[in-house]
Amino acid sequence: MGEVVLGVGASHSTLMNTHWDQVRDVEGAERFRDALYAARDKIAAARPDVAVIIGSNHFRGIWLDLVPPFALGVGEVISSGEAKTPKGPQKSDPLFAQALADGLVGRGTEVAISARMQIDHGQSHAIQYLLDGIDIPVVPLMVNVFAAPLPRLDRCAQLGRNLTATIREQADDRRAVVIASGGLSHQLPWPSRWQDPHSEDEEFLVQAWLNGRGDWERYDARRRQIITAASPVIFEDFDAEFLTRFERGELEHYLPWTSEQVEAAAGNGGQELRTWLTMAAAVGFAPGQRLAYSPMPEWLTGMGVAVIDPAVTRG
Repeated sequence: MGEVVLGVGASHSTLMNTHWDQVRDVEGAERFRDALYAARDKIAAARPDVAVIIGSNHFRGIWLDLVPPFALGVGEVISSGEAKTPKGPQKSDPLFAQALADGLVGRGTEVAISARMQIDHGQSHAIQYLLDGIDIPVVPLMVNVFAAPLPRLDRCAQLGRNLTATIREQADDRRAVVIASGGLSHQLPWPSRWQDPHSEDEEFLVQAWLNGRGDWERYDARRRQIITAASPVIFEDFDAEFLTRFERGELEHYLPWTSEQVEAAAGNGGQELRTWLTMAAAVGFAPGQRLAYSPMPEWLTGMGVAVIDPAVTRG
């Protein structure tokens, strides 16, 4: 019987890789980075055989021509490598991943599948830091957090529960770590709805999201300019409450929320918190441990790291 041995939630930002020298709160940046490595050590100590990485995709592997609510990589996993993140093929486990897809669909959570999934920093940031030096295959599970309509938060929780149930039914004793990559609060300079851009930059982004399949790098330089020119918007009070509820095992509080409520409280980038809710559901919404939180305006994001160890809860 398989087992989920650890849940991890961590924010991501490519600006961490490229804009470290612009950081004013160096202590806060180092605190977040050190927490990533502390979480990596906890992952290594849990001795997982595979990592399921629940993350978003910033229109480098998913485009507006086809956006599923959930998509599972069941074959090759290729990282786009933008902004000094890992690039190229990543270690994968197609048989295990396909068994996950079958089990999820069998339990009523229909996931799209990709036999050649291209991920970006929405998941490769986790590979870069949380799996540094840990040689295990990854199974990417993408959640749509950018192109409305977005999946309901309670459906994300169901996905997490069904993920664990499927892992447990595996014939071997596969040990899995479930990683959520994304959040916390932040506001991206993107149109609230892609159908209604309000500026030349927003119109450019929509064209990049629509036409980037096989050609995303052509748009990437200007995309980076738009991102790096954005004014930071971080909702520290929301982040504090969210992480407190995480530690208490109370993230089910957010399941009735609508996408509009999430955006009002945590910004449009806060929609990535679906990944944390999915991960937390996979470990039974058990109480967790906050490792760090640093609001990083230079990276546009409230950066948090936290873990849930099911063995601690059972003990």
